[in-house]
Amino acid sequence: MKMEDRVKIPRYHMHNRPDREIHDQTVIDEILMNGKFCVISMCTDNEPYIVTLSYGYDSVRNSLFFHCAKEGLKLDFISQNPRVCATIIEDKGYAVNECAHNYKTAVFWGTMCVVTEPDEKKHGMEILISHLEKEQQVRMDKLRKSEEFYSIMEVLRLDIGQIHCKEGR
Repeated sequence: MKMEDRVKIPRYHMHNRPDREIHDQTVIDEILMNGKFCVISMCTDNEPYIVTLSYGYDSVRNSLFFHCAKEGLKLDFISQNPRVCATIIEDKGYAVNECAHNYKTAVFWGTMCVVTEPDEKKHGMEILISHLEKEQQVRMDKLRKSEEFYSIMEVLRLDIGQIHCKEGR
């Protein structure tokens, strides 16, 4: 995402508790690497849409990869407005009798695009499968799929433009 395309988002959710804000990039990467699901919000023509998807995090590109069917509501929204807001939560559970919750969360804004280049599509699926599946043989079997396998799905890439992270407790 180009710098001029980034929208500076007010940091209201941090103003009450700046002590909870996470600045350490290593911790931010851990939140993104440890998560399994990302909740993505989209909007077009003043109509909101939210969807939860499994993902893979590419720390080199600061991007998340997803896969989906060749047509559907999320693709309709992305084609009309590629700007999205998303969140990943690392829920460490409620602290019973302490009226507190242990968590880390990332809220981020960026641009979602449909990957069209075949090598990048394969790269995105490799990132996604490696993020979710730890067994190497299973990963290898999935990634050896034919060109037809990649042609029946879409791979999406969310380029993170701005991120705010915090932790509770």
